[in-house]
Amino acid sequence: MERQQDYVLRTVEERGVRLIRLWFTDVLGQLKSVAISPAELENAFEEGMHFDGSAIDGFSRVQESDALAKPDPNTFELLPWGSGSEISARMFCDILSHDGTPFEGDPRQVLKRNLDRAHERGFSFMVAPQMEFFYFANADPSQPLQPLDTGGYFDLTTADVASDLRKRTLLVLEAMGIPVEYSFHEDAPSQHEIDLRYTDALTMADNVMTFRLVVKEIAMEQGAFATFMPKPLAGVQGSGMHTHMSLFEGDENAFHESGDPYGLSKVARGFIAGLLHHSHEITAVTNQLVNSYKRLIAGYEAPVYVTWARNNESALVRVPVTKRGKSSSTRIEYRSPDPACNPYLAYSVMLAAGLKGIEEGYDLPPETTANVFEMTPEERAAEGIRPLPQSLSDALDVMEGSELVAEALGEHIFEWFLRNKRSEWMDYKSQVTQFELDRYLPTW
Repeated sequence: MERQQDYVLRTVEERGVRLIRLWFTDVLGQLKSVAISPAELENAFEEGMHFDGSAIDGFSRVQESDALAKPDPNTFELLPWGSGSEISARMFCDILSHDGTPFEGDPRQVLKRNLDRAHERGFSFMVAPQMEFFYFANADPSQPLQPLDTGGYFDLTTADVASDLRKRTLLVLEAMGIPVEYSFHEDAPSQHEIDLRYTDALTMADNVMTFRLVVKEIAMEQGAFATFMPKPLAGVQGSGMHTHMSLFEGDENAFHESGDPYGLSKVARGFIAGLLHHSHEITAVTNQLVNSYKRLIAGYEAPVYVTWARNNESALVRVPVTKRGKSSSTRIEYRSPDPACNPYLAYSVMLAAGLKGIEEGYDLPPETTANVFEMTPEERAAEGIRPLPQSLSDALDVMEGSELVAEALGEHIFEWFLRNKRSEWMDYKSQVTQFELDRYLPTW
């Protein structure tokens, strides 16, 4: 750690960095930032920077407001934007209580604690999210949204603004040390996907936060607007954050078993079974907005039912086919999360569910090879296939009784998250929508 701190201090001096932005997130996953000068950097490494935690959603109460933001030197990167000679950099922070202990309201500390639990069992948790989002020409909710293109899945739209935005975004991500695996136009008009390359879950959660800011910044530079809202347009598919996952034991992929017909080890089977078993409990965290449940409906490629399969796009958990001789790439794909989640908390509950399945020896149910959407309700019931929660309220009801989620998040965030999201649901329930006016006003 000291060597990395020395590297940061040396780089700041050699590159003439004027501002260092210290980043962290609140419980909802909103990025927060405080800027310091190079003169304050060494002190920030040693003691952290004081701030009022009571002003941040889900952090301290007023009577215990002092908090410390301590930068992680491993996350240092120069920011590829700014004006003139102003060179700035960023680092993610761990939030500490005033006595120097990890602050229980810090989502990054929550993920680190869950990763430590995996490490105690000999596992490293690796993830790779597929980030979907929309570009629009405007950001005014009172006006109809204007997509920047009319392209579809994998369309090569070389002449439109959206294609240039995505290209510029890729260059900035690479400049910030965030490798990209794939990039393409998604199914809906002006919907795009950028898949981030596999890495450890903590690094990836930091990368997701950076990614969302980069996408929005680059769009804003060109007078456009980018959104990670799960379902901004009716009648087309929403945006997901399908997440590929695997556990490693040292350099060996713990999910792979060459003698298994699916290529899955006992560890992988237990992990999948845990995700399926606890999927209802963790959905409020992986899909945290009222709007998230407008995406999780039949007909738009999003998962609705708790199933697993290899090549079945209707399944909640999918096992992608691995290339011959590439056992290290054995992984599973969890398809319900959306890009508006808090990645630190989402990865925490997904890992906790998977580990529970391994530890308790959950049995993996049979693979669902049929198209679940084409099955009758009776057929689904006979197969024991249950739907995911159908609303934020339903998801919160299940989460509230979950010991697994309470333990994964910790009491502080668990209780605050429930209170905050109950309030969001009540605000939503109190609204009268245009749909209701159009449907009921003329006839009733």
